[in-house]
Amino acid sequence: MKRSANTFDSAEALFNQNNDNMVNLIPQIRNTTRALIIRDRHILLIRKEYANGQIRLAFPGGGQEADETLIQSLQRECMEEIAAEVKVRKLLHVADCFKLRDMVPLTTRHLVEFFFECSVTEDYIPRNGHHPDKHQVAVVWEDIRQLAETDIFLPALAPYLNETKNNDSSVYLGKFC
Repeated sequence: MKRSANTFDSAEALFNQNNDNMVNLIPQIRNTTRALIIRDRHILLIRKEYANGQIRLAFPGGGQEADETLIQSLQRECMEEIAAEVKVRKLLHVADCFKLRDMVPLTTRHLVEFFFECSVTEDYIPRNGHHPDKHQVAVVWEDIRQLAETDIFLPALAPYLNETKNNDSSVYLGKFC
């Protein structure tokens, strides 16, 4: 079967670029699930504040446990972080992320990020769940049109968010961080 040059091949080429920066790569790969919850041109995000004053926005979600499916992982993480039972609609994107971990010695963790289109109930009010992420201070609706200007986890994904409703792009996005 011939692969399309604009899907897998371009993602593979992206992955092969700049692989020299993988300091002490941890051998285990970690699956993570992320919820893209969009309503009225706004996206639901987690707000994190750090001791150095940096503020970052992140997609709800996190690491998959050994006994969970991807869907179960995402539903658990959303309950813990945003106090919401999410309806998982469909898989939108998969991306590789090589995240430098701030520890001694420096290490790099390979994450496979699964982004799902999700929804919350109409009466959902943004709030932290019973087990928020480290540094998580709030859950907020952000204007999706201004997302590219925001310090969001996986900033390279921001341009794809406008395509989620009429998505023509490849599911596999390649290496994003």
